Amino acid sequence: RATALDLSAREHQRLREREALVKCREKVEEHGLAMKLIKAEYNFNGRCLFVYFTAEKRVDFRDLVRDLARTLKTRVELRQVGVRDEAKLLGGIGRCGRPLCCATHLCEFSPVSIKMAKLQDISLNPAGISGICGRLLCCLAYENETYRTVKARLPKVGATVDTSYGIGRVKSINVLKETV
Repeated sequence: RATALDLSAREHQRLREREALVKCREKVEEHGLAMKLIKAEYNFNGRCLFVYFTAEKRVDFRDLVRDLARTLKTRVELRQVGVRDEAKLLGGIGRCGRPLCCATHLCEFSPVSIKMAKLQDISLNPAGISGICGRLLCCLAYENETYRTVKARLPKVGATVDTSYGIGRVKSINVLKETV
């Protein structure tokens, strides 16, 4: 368990990280680089600073790293991340009202496809199926296998079925309730 001393040291480290991020932003501006700094994070012993950034194109930041290392008097590593990783680092609240899955419990990003939204009968409105990062919602992958197995057991919409009430045509299905 973290002691009071550990918590105090971590708070001090967070303060150093915020100050380092401000310095880094100043240096990026000085060097005129087209990059957006996301987060600065010291390793556990505080000897190395990791700076996460996004950029539309490849950025030659070798001079920037040397300048930052001189200014901050520590080893500096810059790491380019994608938009999903940016959302993970920054955190936030998803459309469900809960903290972002990627920022709380997702360790890896699994591929998410539009096919998953179709299978789950979700409206294909891009604004409705996109997360904060602008990519398809990660949670579409959560129930995908359930939808696949339940839909395989249920008759298709429009199919003719024989019931205890007679022959009928399937008008709709509810996968979660498993009703036709």
